[in-house]
Amino acid sequence: MAREEGIKLLAGNKKAYHEYFIEEKLEAGIALAGTEVKSIRQGKVSIKEAYVDIKKGEAFICGMNVTP
Repeated sequence: MAREEGIKLLAGNKKAYHEYFIEEKLEAGIALAGTEVKSIRQGKVSIKEAYVDIKKGEAFICGMNVTP
């Protein structure tokens, strides 16, 4: 997957591509507030156990760990 210049990948899950067959990929933004922004920019985030749940047309990330 080629990324545009100036866009930095903050979290990824290589293990998911090894353990599962990925049929479709979607890209979305995420609303953050407070200390989460600073922690994620410092790389203190893990999505290894995370998944996305779609409710009423909105996507919610569950199980993402952001260290304060």
